[in-house]
Amino acid sequence: MICYLFVAVVKVKMGYDDSLDAFGVHGIGGIWGGLATGLFATKRVNAAGADGLFYGNPAQFIIQLKAVAITVIYSFVVSFILLKALDKVAGLRVGEHEERVGLDLTQHREAGYTVID
Repeated sequence: MICYLFVAVVKVKMGYDDSLDAFGVHGIGGIWGGLATGLFATKRVNAAGADGLFYGNPAQFIIQLKAVAITVIYSFVVSFILLKALDKVAGLRVGEHEERVGLDLTQHREAGYTVID
């Protein structure tokens, strides 16, 4: 439900470009999964593991929170650097005309979903 909320509501309100919904599904799903581990983990399921916040161990939630924060920061910084380098070499976006006509025609010379003849 959290991923769906980000894909269907937050993306529309914020207007960010994520045509494959990678952030809404994988990014938010991973963040929630990491935090949920710190909340719901229990030794009854994994005796070698640790209990989470709801089982009397708030320290585990703090560990998971730190791990999520470090991962988010690392992913942002590395993605930013790689995208800046790629933008310098090849460019990240097509022109307004290509986008209006459609990438099927302008980039791939395909006419599968053409609105313009």
